[in-house]
Amino acid sequence: MDLSVKLGSLLLNNPVIAASGTFGYGLEYRSLVDLNILGGFSTKGLSLQPKVGNPVPRVIETSSGMLNAIGLENIGLKAFLSEKLPQLKNYKTCLIVNFFGDTQQEYVEMAQALS
Repeated sequence: MDLSVKLGSLLLNNPVIAASGTFGYGLEYRSLVDLNILGGFSTKGLSLQPKVGNPVPRVIETSSGMLNAIGLENIGLKAFLSEKLPQLKNYKTCLIVNFFGDTQQEYVEMAQALS
């Protein structure tokens, strides 16, 4: 059965995408799930420079669930390009890199580096 889906210019093998923030950079879960069975995955948020995130506690339980404020902790663009991306290119699934910036110029730099 063909489950392929077109999402903009991306052609996904199926409509299942691991969401940003729940799947790290994808590589953390490769011992638990074959990344190739996913239609795609979206990395955790990535910034131009590394971010250490918020101090603990970052997660608190409430009577109706939980709240988190991780603070967008990430390894930064340079480390992503050298440490993560070469490994991610070995998989046949679509990679969606979630990135952010503090200025318009940072968005431009990130988009150019990831294109």
